[in-house]
Amino acid sequence: MLGNFEYHNPTKLYFGDESLQYLNTELKNYGKNVMLVYGGGSIKKSGLYDEIVDILKENGKNIVEDSGVMPNPTVEKLNEGVKIARENNVDLILAVGGGSVCDYSKAVSVSVHCNDDPWEKYYIRFEEPDCKIVPVGCVLTMAGTGSEMNGGAVITNHETKQKIGHVFGDNVMPKFSILNPKYTMTLPKYQMCAGIYDIMNHICEQYFSGEDDNTSDYISEALMKSVIAASRIAKDDPNNYEARSNIMWTAAWALNTLVAKGKSTDWMVHMLGQSVGAYTDATHGMTLAAVSLPYYRYIMKYGLPKFKRFAVNVWDVDPAGKSDEQIAAEGLNAMESWMNELGLVMNISDLGATADMIEGIADGTIIMTGGYKVLDRDEIIGILKASLK
Repeated sequence: MLGNFEYHNPTKLYFGDESLQYLNTELKNYGKNVMLVYGGGSIKKSGLYDEIVDILKENGKNIVEDSGVMPNPTVEKLNEGVKIARENNVDLILAVGGGSVCDYSKAVSVSVHCNDDPWEKYYIRFEEPDCKIVPVGCVLTMAGTGSEMNGGAVITNHETKQKIGHVFGDNVMPKFSILNPKYTMTLPKYQMCAGIYDIMNHICEQYFSGEDDNTSDYISEALMKSVIAASRIAKDDPNNYEARSNIMWTAAWALNTLVAKGKSTDWMVHMLGQSVGAYTDATHGMTLAAVSLPYYRYIMKYGLPKFKRFAVNVWDVDPAGKSDEQIAAEGLNAMESWMNELGLVMNISDLGATADMIEGIADGTIIMTGGYKVLDRDEIIGILKASLK
C-alpha cells in the first residue's frame, strides 16, 4: 500500500434482529428533545414507528417529528427541517429510514446552528462546519448508501438542477446506527435492487483507482463477491434473512472509508448519476446503473490491469488463451448480465432523460481526478449519449 493515512470511524453499530433494544442504551447519552425524522410513512405501516415512539417515551424524551423526507432530499426540505430543529432546541436527531433520511438528517445536523445559508456553505463552497453539530442516530430500513456509517449528505436543488454530496468528517458521522435486516424486507424489489447496485458501485468507485498491490482491493473483491451472491438469493427470496443481513453488512463496509484507504478513488459514476438525478429525480441506484457500463467501457483501456483483475477475481472469468482486453471486456459483460438479472435500469432514457438534456447534465457533472482517466466535457457528453436508449 502506498501513501500515508489515518483511519477512525466513530459510529457504533448495533446489528441483528434484536438490535432495536440498544436504542435504550444510546438515548441515555442525549438530552430530552429528540427530532424523529422519517419519510413517507412506511414505518407506520410496518409498526416500527410505534416501537420507536414507545422507546422514546419510556426514556422520558420529548418528541418532535419531521416527516415526509423524499428519496432525493431537497434544499427546501432541508430548510424546513432546520426550522423545526431550531424551534424545538433538539438534542438528538433520530433518522428512521433509508439513505436519504440519514443523509438529510446529517445535513440538518450541521445547519441548525449555522448562520450561513446551508446550501451555499456546504454544497457550493464545500466548507466544513464551524458551529455546534446536533448528534445524529440512525435506525436503518434500507441497505445501500452506507449513510449509516459515513459523513455523506446529498441534497438536491431543483431550481439550479444540481444534486450534490458533501462528505463531512468524523464529527458529522452518526453516533450510532441500528441495523436490523428484517426492517429491509418490506422494501419493493425495485428499491432493494437499486440499493444493491449502489453498494456494488460504491466498492467499484474505490476499487478502480491506483496501481499498487493494495490490501483495500482484496477486501473490496470479497465485499463484491458477497453482495453478488446475496443479491441472487434475495432477488428470488426477499425474506431470506441471511442474504438480507449480508447485503446490509456489506453496505456499511462498502462506504465507511475502510476500503478507500491507500486509494485515490474514482467517483465519476456517482457524479454522472447524480447529475442525471438532478434532471430526472430518479432513484439514485438506478441512475448509477444507467451510466456505469458506458463509463467503465470507456475508461477500461486506461486501467486495463485492474479491469482484468476485476474480471478474474470477482467474476471468475477464465483468462486462458485471451488477451488482457478480452478478459477485461468479458468481466464487464458478466457484470452487465448480473445487472440485467436484478432488473436494473440500464439506460438514462428509461429514467426520463432526453437527448436535449445531455448538455445540461454534462454541465452539472463534477469532474473528479482520482480515477484512471480525467474526463473532459466532450468525453462526458459522449458517455451520456452512450447511456441513452
